[in-house]
Amino acid sequence: MLDASREALAFARNKSRNDLDTDRMLLLALVKSIEIIGEAASRLSESRRDEYPHVPWKNIVNMRNRLIHAYFDIDLDTVWNTVTGDLPPLAAEIEKILQDI
Repeated sequence: MLDASREALAFARNKSRNDLDTDRMLLLALVKSIEIIGEAASRLSESRRDEYPHVPWKNIVNMRNRLIHAYFDIDLDTVWNTVTGDLPPLAAEIEKILQDI
């Protein structure tokens, strides 16, 4: 999860939301990173997720599911907001979790 979060943030660095409209490779890279994050979250045990209830595990997994199953109906604003707004604090939290285990 941490690697995919960092990669998505690196892909988005020096980019804007408008770049998603014209840069297919950027879009695919961000979507794939979010899918990987969601897949990894889905594989965490329930007990591990319960140890960190402030992390929105269900939302993370649901985002992955929406991307996987509605590929041709992806909301680019949601992808951009996820990467630029949700991933920085998630990556920081995952770093803390990894230090705990």
